[in-house]
Amino acid sequence: MKHLFLLLIVLMAGVNHSWAQSSKEERARIRQERRAEQERIDSLSFELARHAIEDRDFVLEADRVIFKRGTTAHVTSNTNFVSVHNDDATVQIAFNVPMSGFNGLGGITVDGKISKYQQKTDKKGNITIDMNVMGTGISALVTIRMMKGSNRASVEILPNFNSNRMTLQGILLPKEDSNIFKGSTL
Repeated sequence: MKHLFLLLIVLMAGVNHSWAQSSKEERARIRQERRAEQERIDSLSFELARHAIEDRDFVLEADRVIFKRGTTAHVTSNTNFVSVHNDDATVQIAFNVPMSGFNGLGGITVDGKISKYQQKTDKKGNITIDMNVMGTGISALVTIRMMKGSNRASVEILPNFNSNRMTLQGILLPKEDSNIFKGSTL
């Protein structure tokens, strides 16, 4: 009886171990499938963003703002953006504060004309756009960088008349796919 009981315990332990092993393999397979699916989604998003850049009809919806000395603020993406349509650009920054600001959203919205638009793709496939934006409330060098394989991008705004550099990070989308809310312009 003791031997039967001991055999039963060993058998149960073996079954439990093999079940745990197959469970680990199953989880690893599922994780790998999810990664592959995310890579396909990111690749498609990159291609859509690349075509929008080539057509000069895109929006970078920012979810984070980084100031001159590295201070970071998380912001709402539909009210913080850089928009490009042909030769026109809009830069809007709106913080979640109780004051209305210049644009009625707690920040500032400026429109300008684009000059010296240059789009470069390096040998790794990363895209960089340099442009000057000049308007009533803005005169700045704007640099947009998007890494290959994703539509995550950053835009650096360097004003010509002061050193209050600002960086916005978010996703770059075709303008028709974006969900932005534009405030009052200067």
